[in-house]
Amino acid sequence: MVIEIDINADLGEGMGQDEALMPLISSCSIACGGHYGTDESMRRTVILAKKHKVKVGAHPSFPDRDNFGRKVMSLSKQELSEAVYYQLLHFYAVCETEGVTVNHIKLHGALYNYAAIDAPAADAVVEAIVETKIRPKLYLPYGSILHKKAENIIPLQFEAFIDRTYNNDLRLVSRSDPNATIETAEAAWKQLQGMIFKNEVTTSEGLQRNIVASTYCIHGDNPNALVILDHIHSQLHNAGIQLL
Repeated sequence: MVIEIDINADLGEGMGQDEALMPLISSCSIACGGHYGTDESMRRTVILAKKHKVKVGAHPSFPDRDNFGRKVMSLSKQELSEAVYYQLLHFYAVCETEGVTVNHIKLHGALYNYAAIDAPAADAVVEAIVETKIRPKLYLPYGSILHKKAENIIPLQFEAFIDRTYNNDLRLVSRSDPNATIETAEAAWKQLQGMIFKNEVTTSEGLQRNIVASTYCIHGDNPNALVILDHIHSQLHNAGIQLL
């Protein structure tokens, strides 16, 4: 039996790898102005995705270009909701112009991690999505606060990471830790296999933890992303896996 999975990447972030990575993934999350992105970068990435038949999603964040959206900002719930809302509207307008359906939303960086554990932030995100009147899937971690807040309101797809390490509580290891990113293709493939076939991930402290996901992310700003994806693709057929 063939197992179908989605591999997604965060793109449109000015990292210079988008054209090489796009043929190797099945969905992409495109920066929409919070941490990075302009009309032109969004349009260019959407057109590239359309060319390769890759599903597109919005990648909103804290409105913090200086820190690339990787630090928690002290915003009121209303301020955060408005920031996400306007990023989504901006991205939706680009997609409409290009005739592309929005498949999903995936939060970026610090907002992804913060909304997973903070109820007001999660509420702000859900309210922003609902306010747009468009409800694509929301990529998010299973069992998170955001999962609980969005359930039965927004379609959900649970996500895990190919190229990031996990703490015992299944939060991602902080990027300030030198071991936060998986850099070798073999280690990334081993982690992906474990998540697909055993629903498990080995934490940074060596524990086996259950994990639920059907979309698996590799970061477009990982300098080894192309090598990792090339290796994964060389293994997929023999492992009985194909991309959606």
